Amino acid sequence: MSEETLLLVDGSSFLYRAFHALPDLRNGEGEPTGAVYGMVAMLRRLRNDGKLSGGARMGAVVFDAPGPTFRDDWYPEYKATRKAMPDDLRKQIPVIHELVRALGWPLVMIEGIEADDVIGTLARQASERGMKTVVATGDKDLAQLVDDKVVLVDTMTRDNGPPKPLDREAVIEKFGVPPERIVDWLALVGDTVDNVPGVPKCGPKTAVKWLEQYGSLDEVVAHADEIKGVVGDNLRKSLDWLPTARKLVTVKTDCALPGELGVDAALQLGDDDDETLRELYTRCGFRTWLRELEGESPRPRARVVGARGAADTVSPAASAARDSDNAGAAGNGADGTASDAGSAGAQARQPVYETVLTDAQLDRWIARIEKAELVAFDTETTSLDPMRAELVGLSLSVEPWEACYVPVAHTYAGAPDQLDRGHVLARLRPWLESPKHHKVGQNLKYDAHVLENFGVKLAGIAHDTLLQSYVLEAHRSHDMDSLAERHLHRRTIRYDEVTGKGASRIGFEQVAVERATEYAAEDADVTMHLHRALYPRIAEDDRLLEIYRDIEVPVSVILQRVERNGVLVDTGALARQSDELGRKLMALEKQAYEVAGQPFNLNSPKQLGEILFGNLKLPVVKKTASGAPSTDEEVLAKLAEDYPLPRLLLDFRGLAKLKSTYTDKLPQMVDPKTGRVHTSYSQAVAVTGRLASSDPNLQNIPVRTAEGRRIREAFVAPPGAKIVSADYSQIELRIMAHISADPSLRRAFAEGMDVHRATASEVFGAAPADVSAEQRRYAKVINFGLIYGMSAFGLAQNLGIEREAAKNWIDRYFARYPGVREYMDRTRALAHEQGYVETVFGRRLWLAEINSPNGPRRAGAERAAINAPMQGTAADLIKMAMIAVQGWLDRERMRSKLIMQVHDELVLEVPEGELDAVREKLPGLMTGVARLDVPLEVEVGAGANWEQAH
Repeated sequence: MSEETLLLVDGSSFLYRAFHALPDLRNGEGEPTGAVYGMVAMLRRLRNDGKLSGGARMGAVVFDAPGPTFRDDWYPEYKATRKAMPDDLRKQIPVIHELVRALGWPLVMIEGIEADDVIGTLARQASERGMKTVVATGDKDLAQLVDDKVVLVDTMTRDNGPPKPLDREAVIEKFGVPPERIVDWLALVGDTVDNVPGVPKCGPKTAVKWLEQYGSLDEVVAHADEIKGVVGDNLRKSLDWLPTARKLVTVKTDCALPGELGVDAALQLGDDDDETLRELYTRCGFRTWLRELEGESPRPRARVVGARGAADTVSPAASAARDSDNAGAAGNGADGTASDAGSAGAQARQPVYETVLTDAQLDRWIARIEKAELVAFDTETTSLDPMRAELVGLSLSVEPWEACYVPVAHTYAGAPDQLDRGHVLARLRPWLESPKHHKVGQNLKYDAHVLENFGVKLAGIAHDTLLQSYVLEAHRSHDMDSLAERHLHRRTIRYDEVTGKGASRIGFEQVAVERATEYAAEDADVTMHLHRALYPRIAEDDRLLEIYRDIEVPVSVILQRVERNGVLVDTGALARQSDELGRKLMALEKQAYEVAGQPFNLNSPKQLGEILFGNLKLPVVKKTASGAPSTDEEVLAKLAEDYPLPRLLLDFRGLAKLKSTYTDKLPQMVDPKTGRVHTSYSQAVAVTGRLASSDPNLQNIPVRTAEGRRIREAFVAPPGAKIVSADYSQIELRIMAHISADPSLRRAFAEGMDVHRATASEVFGAAPADVSAEQRRYAKVINFGLIYGMSAFGLAQNLGIEREAAKNWIDRYFARYPGVREYMDRTRALAHEQGYVETVFGRRLWLAEINSPNGPRRAGAERAAINAPMQGTAADLIKMAMIAVQGWLDRERMRSKLIMQVHDELVLEVPEGELDAVREKLPGLMTGVARLDVPLEVEVGAGANWEQAH
């Protein structure tokens, strides 16, 4: 640009907006960082985007100084209604100020002068020197500064692409008046944020109309007698006030700034202070920006020891410790305890990795791992699908910073000679299958599958860093890259850095052996390093240790067996169901055309909206972000109460999802070698401890419709066997009775009563025998709704009753079950105090948003806090049941096997000769895993398929 540009940032405006717009981000010490992140992102963007900044070489970030200003002298009530700054925002301000300076921005904050007035004065000075000014702000007041030399830009608004500068024409388009009339407009409308009253009932449109008609505020005042109606009366009552209002909303451009401050060298934009940024990014846990910094500076280099023992210098991507994700200061773990991971000595270490290409090398490593108390083990393969993955190589580590990689199947042209895969596995089999030789890995369940593909059954699984992280902080990410950054201050090599991305990605078998060693050996090394950082933190808490050692680790071993067992699927039955669903969908489509009066695409929201709200004139329930009437599930369900077409559309969508997700897709997921589907169970996903099922997801099969239940009919037993289902009965309500210690709720379960009938009896004041079916249904909704935090509004919607009636029933429920109310109040308070709640057995259920300044997010976290101990305890119980049942099957050398875990249910495949024993034994095994203050109950059923077992 030919003109020099001054770039001014309204720091106070963006500070609040960043705080309220972003999630409740926190670092490893629990310190809030959301506003810091938003400010840094905005400042970086301004410096990096020449179109936004006008190529500025001068600029500043301007903040309000604490304390009163001259406007408080003019009007003591100025800003009097503003709430005190939230504590979580106040805590971030010192860090924000440090980062502003470290990013090369001059920071301006002048006692007694608001940021707006400083900006206005600096902009005027720049204009007088022939410079342009770009003001980054979201404050409408500053629109009054816009002229041919000054534009505004809002970097936090990206609704329709990149932000556009707000010049004169844009101000007119946005506000309806030109910049020179913004002050008049603000005086009429008022500014509720700053507690500057305007003319009562005079909104933006009225103010624009008056200013268009009369030209200025002075002329509006002069013609006040001509303006009719209530708003005219209000104007006339405000005449004495308007001069003060105009004075308060006028940005001053002639403030006396300190002598050293002006549009000169004091406002030169500087270079980044990398060292300070590194320290602050580490403190805040901003990993991506830390990586950028590290990419610009030398990295420690690893050594790869080849077959002859020579140390070859390799790419710095295999380097050691660096950045941290949400951890404390270097040298401390996330809990602030001392750790060698972050020490200066640790950061300076160079990993030494060996590529094992000879029997002599392999012998040395076998001797080493046989003597070691614990060995980190990892595999490299051809696929993420563990049942089909081929072994490409394996890695071992006994000490952090040292590891080896044994390549066995790198097939690229020019690959070095490698040891035969079968030979390596035969040599390692005694150690791999030994329960006495303890192993640690990152998700060893996967590696166990890979080895079993080659006939090797991994034993001695003592530790898993994925599960250690999950037990310590279930709400965080648990991939090894994140864990290394968070707890070790080490940046690991990413898989994409080794194999490429997208269409250019190569299989690991095509990766150069030297590069593969850097990546794979690092995996084993970092796993051992992580174990030494994480496990002591678990071991110092007896309850967490029991969750990890006695539940999560043994369950991971069982889950590998369950996944391996798989479930037999009748693909013929699915094909028949798919055909039936297809015919039903065609019939529903035809009915929909008849009701609509014309054919249309049932899957097109646009056409659907035209039919429902254009042709049929149905009421608009809500609108999309673009202003079009919404046709989502919630809207259709509401409309379906009164109109036939929405009901048909809901039925169509439900059947279409069944067809595409299950009857069409499940046959494609059958393993051709086994004739079974082999789902994958993830332990480290749900904060509550519940397992997640994928590929296929067996936990989302709908069971409330006949068509949905028929899907389960396709999960069958082989000839000579039955499917057995064992399901905890009303487990979460029983846990609620235990945790809340409510006498009435406990008595209902202790006496074996129908708990919903008992609740209806309490709430509706009727004898249990006199409770109607409708009253029982209402009580059931109340029972389950309240443990999920349902409000009176939600209950009213669910039952189709008035909100006041729903509130009365909730009040009566709590009056009859005061222990439940006390539990809820107690749990909410505890969650706010410590950031987590616990299951009966001590699992910590973290609630990241429990102290969020955002009201809806905080309320959602409070609801989760109430329900999480019940869901989490139920998750613990079903895992404990899996351990008990599998232990019994193994001890008795039964041929029965666990094949599924779904919610509170275990599913087994049982030979008919063992059926009576299994049905008799399961209830006792499952109810005996824990003693609660109410009895646990288990319902057991058997049948030729999963549906019949219910």
